[in-house]
Formats: sequence, C-alpha cells, structure tokens
Amino acid sequence: MIEVSDLSKSFGPVRALDRVSFQVERGEVLGFLGPNGAGKSTTMRILTGYLAGDEGTVRVAGHDAALDSVAVRRATGYLPEGVPLYPEMRTAEYLRFRARLKGIPRASRRSAIDRALEEAGVLDMRRRVIGTLSRGYRQRVGLADALLGSPPVLILDEPTVGLDPEQVRQFRQLLAGSRGERTIILSTHILSEVEIICSSVVIIHRGRVIARDSARDLRRRFGASERIIAEIAAPPRRIREALEADPRVVRVRIEEKPPFHRVALESRGGEDLREWVFARASQEGWRLRELRLEQVSLEDVFVDLVGAPRLPPAPAPDSSVPERA
Repeated sequence: MIEVSDLSKSFGPVRALDRVSFQVERGEVLGFLGPNGAGKSTTMRILTGYLAGDEGTVRVAGHDAALDSVAVRRATGYLPEGVPLYPEMRTAEYLRFRARLKGIPRASRRSAIDRALEEAGVLDMRRRVIGTLSRGYRQRVGLADALLGSPPVLILDEPTVGLDPEQVRQFRQLLAGSRGERTIILSTHILSEVEIICSSVVIIHRGRVIARDSARDLRRRFGASERIIAEIAAPPRRIREALEADPRVVRVRIEEKPPFHRVALESRGGEDLREWVFARASQEGWRLRELRLEQVSLEDVFVDLVGAPRLPPAPAPDSSVPERA
C-alpha cells in the first residue's frame, strides 16, 4: 500500500533524508519512530504530497507521489503535528468546508461528516466554535478531518498530543478497529502506544532507517527480551567487575543512586540468573534490596539504537486547571 524507495531530501546543506526505504502492507499499522530532527515529519510530508523528494520514489495506494500527488492526497488522511484549524468556525462547519475541498459528493457529505465525528469522538461538539474547544478536542477535530471520506491510508503525526488518558484509550480503540481496514503510519514519542497499537516499527535516525521489524522482534534482535533488575549497596565498579566476570552475562548497566545502585543485567539467551546474582551478592557481602525479572521495552531498544537519553513519561493532565469542553 505504501512503498518508499531510496528517498532523499535536502534543505540547503542539511540532508534531512538519506536513501530512506521501507514498505507498509495493506491493513498494517506502522510505528514511525525517531528522535527530534530525525526526518520523520519530512518523510510524512512527502508521503502526503506536501513536499517533493529530491531523489527516490514514493508510491501510496498505487499512485506515484511525485507524478500523481492529487490521487495520493485523495487516498490519504493526514493529521499533522500542529493541527491547522480555523478557530472561528464551528466544528461541523469546518468539516463541511474540508469535505468540499476533498471532493466528497454533496449527497454523501453529511453522512461522511457524521461518521468522521463519531469515529473521532467529537459528535457532541459539532456545533461548538473550534476556538472554544480544549487542545485535546481540537486534536480530535483534526483527526475527524483526517478520517473524512474514509481514506484507505492514514498518516498521523503525534496524534495523541493534548489528549487525556481516556481520550488516548479511545484513540487506541479507534486504531485497533481500523487494523486490517486502513493502512496507518503513526509517529509518536510515546513508545508504549507503539507497543500496544502497531504491528511493525521503523526507526529513523539522522535521516536514515536504522531498524525495521515488529516491536517484539526488535527487542529480541537488539538485546534480551528480559533482564534482571537489582538494587545493590556496594561500590559500582566492584559490582560491574563481579557480574561481568561470568561469561553468561552479556551486559551490565548501573544507575548510581547511593546507597543502593540500580543494576540492569542482560544474560546470554535470556537465562534467568537471579539465583546466581543472589548468591554472588551474599558471597561479596553486598546488601541486596531488590531482585526481579523485567521485560525489555521498546524504549530500551530505541535508546540503544539512537543513543538518546531516556524519554520522560508523558505529562499527565493538570487536574487543578479544568479544560474547556
């Protein structure tokens, strides 16, 4: 459904994309990941016809994005990171305007708008002025716009920004219901969403694709699927030397937080070494406060691949300041 082959794009001396290639099959939900400035938004803008690539080819729903960009736009629903809305218009009025621009026939326009409003969860906001809506509801109006006309391809750039936890849950349900029916590219910094929603992942860094697989297989390829977590009171250097001396240990990471340092240990083949760690701590006279097995997350793989600092958790809504509906 989406084919990107050797796509390159430069802005002056800056090479934003360097021979990017990947495919998204019909009905697949792809997580498109990368640190800020990696080239994600540039790629998505080229996919939707907003920008032209310098080299390479892009095909969406069988259409060449460079030669037939109008057909590509008709087949694509696009939600950019900064949703461009007209704040003085009412929600339904704005969507009627957008439906006309998209060429949705007059006879089916109302039903298309109602369906998009319902899917995006803003049916009860159809008569509200957009400028009076909270950020989360404005994001959902932008999503309704992307869903207008039931396009076979959805390209969503940070779609859950500004949504509260319940709205995020509803959005996940929407994408889960679309799996198999729509081809979706989802860009987000909330990697837990990707693990829940997406069937496959592409990680881009400095304009190049550095990984492409399912979240589960990425964890297996770039490290063990499980690791041992321990909190140990002992000199960090001594902890590392003692644990790394065993050939079954692949990697030891220590987060220094005196007096108990957090130790993450990965073993060869994912072998459970908790009993050995306990015995070694007893032998060395270390104080051991915690010892458990933990699943390696997609965030851990992401940090390993791009060398980025660990991403902060998504901010929770400020309950002290009520949002306008």
